[in-house]
Amino acid sequence: MRLLVVEDDADLGERLRARLVAEGYAVDLARDGIDGGHLGATEPYDAVILDLGLPRKPGLGVLRDWRAAGLRVPVLILTARDGWAERVEGLQAGADDYLGKPFHVEELIARLQALLRRAAPAQDLDLRVGDWRLDEARQCLVDAAGTVQTLTATEFRLLRYFMRHPDVVLSKTRLSEHVYEYDAERDSNVIEVYVRRLRGLLGNDRIETRRGQGYVFRSGD
Repeated sequence: MRLLVVEDDADLGERLRARLVAEGYAVDLARDGIDGGHLGATEPYDAVILDLGLPRKPGLGVLRDWRAAGLRVPVLILTARDGWAERVEGLQAGADDYLGKPFHVEELIARLQALLRRAAPAQDLDLRVGDWRLDEARQCLVDAAGTVQTLTATEFRLLRYFMRHPDVVLSKTRLSEHVYEYDAERDSNVIEVYVRRLRGLLGNDRIETRRGQGYVFRSGD
């Protein structure tokens, strides 16, 4: 899944990006309200972490513009811990959750995962397919006997997106947009390679090819 972090504190922004990438997300980082607003309005993110105290344009204005344009992406706002009025304004403007600074990154990740689950078609805490369970913490597959199948970072991101969006047609473009960052090279042929690898693990019938449309991840046996 692909995230946008809009945070003007360069050190905090980079630390958040590094930690979220380590958690298996594709992450873009913007450091002011103008750039963040543009990325959020034009790129297909699964969730946004939005600081309200931004240069060039405040985060509250960015959020209001997104909602006025019909953008429904889940937004977690960051505010000063004593900024209760900002939190109220943010929620009224369409934010889905908030977190006061300073914060523990583990809490941010837990809140973010809850937002992503609620926004996805498949909202189960445990993602399972056949005999396998996707271990999101370790970014691997585990069967009923405890056998672990390792996954590359891209395999994990792609499989998690498939499992959160079962039984729907997902184009190669959509998959690329949610697996890779903004400045990454996106080659649809690479998606084909990773789909073949996942089929080798889960069975050829698990991921169906729809010619000219994309792929369907089949949830049933």
